[in-house]
Amino acid sequence: MAVVIGVPACAAPGEQRSPIVPDVVKKLKAAGAEIVVQRGATAGAFLDEATLPDVSWVDTTAEVTGASDVLWVVAPPDDETLAALKPGTVLIGMLSPYASAERLALLNQRQITSFAMELLPRISRAQSMDVLSSQGSASGYQTVLIAATRAPKFFPMLTYAAGTIRPSRVLVIGAGVAGLQAIATAKRLGAVVEAYDVRPETREQIESLGAKFVDTGVSAAGSGGYARELTDEEKAQQRDKLAKAVANCDVLITTAGVPGKKAPVIVDAAMVAGMKPGAVVVDMLAENGGNVEGTVAGKDVQVGPAHIVGPVNLPSRMPVHASEMFSKNLLNFTNLLLSDGVLKLDWDDEVLAGTCLTHDGEVKHPMVKQVLGIEG
Repeated sequence: MAVVIGVPACAAPGEQRSPIVPDVVKKLKAAGAEIVVQRGATAGAFLDEATLPDVSWVDTTAEVTGASDVLWVVAPPDDETLAALKPGTVLIGMLSPYASAERLALLNQRQITSFAMELLPRISRAQSMDVLSSQGSASGYQTVLIAATRAPKFFPMLTYAAGTIRPSRVLVIGAGVAGLQAIATAKRLGAVVEAYDVRPETREQIESLGAKFVDTGVSAAGSGGYARELTDEEKAQQRDKLAKAVANCDVLITTAGVPGKKAPVIVDAAMVAGMKPGAVVVDMLAENGGNVEGTVAGKDVQVGPAHIVGPVNLPSRMPVHASEMFSKNLLNFTNLLLSDGVLKLDWDDEVLAGTCLTHDGEVKHPMVKQVLGIEG
């Protein structure tokens, strides 16, 4: 019997992305799977029944959950949807694994096998499944566009009849996928770009994009491709060096996060107070507390001389391409679960095991258990 993959409508406010796109439907069908989609689930990405003719369309979430062996989601389903899932359902998507112990308890109560794509091991074999990278790329791109529309200066150098306009100076803090995309986009717009990351190995990547690396003398290389948390002494050294770069920039973009933890405050109030009048800050970590003191999630605020923007759910602002990337990530991951069109979970696969959030009534991911204080 064919595996049925279901796509319910997303209850998260303002979410426009779709977990399913036409190219992925074709590949799933070729692999022997069937797809059930709730009407409205793909509308935000400008996909309708005419563009997805090979799926079965239903009107309610209950019809999707009742028919599906596997559920694809962009954001965690609400409690009502989780409570309606069939025992044994496989849930795959962005599940905010560190956000709610109560949600995990509900998944365990329903005997749901869940895979939180945020937990995907950062290894080369898993790159094609990496939703954090694909969606981070969309976020980094968006941060620069937001900054450019709010900046009181041109980004590029301009020559006009009466003289020359000097280019804006952009500082990007954090050189993961989002930060590197922000650097590249700011360079395309003609700005002079500097960038900083606590991981020393990013220097070459930053410079390859034509930006200058801000060297603070602090290294925080961590495991799994992420930065580790800094000591108090390291934070003080980092702050002194960064303060000068922050004071010199016209635009500051911050993208630095640590998995399972609140975003580190890298730019404090004194650093903000030392910025140029009219400086623009776009804090990509606003939803997670922010890298900049004074950031308010979902708001534009004036803090001293600076205009601080705290955007939320950036990938959803460009749902067509964000959905395309996200859906292909889910397809590549789901292919690990399918064998000749049949659902088969190979727990010896490090990608599968490392991404698993709940299974057989238990929370499986050790970091999630540690962060949320779950015993066992």
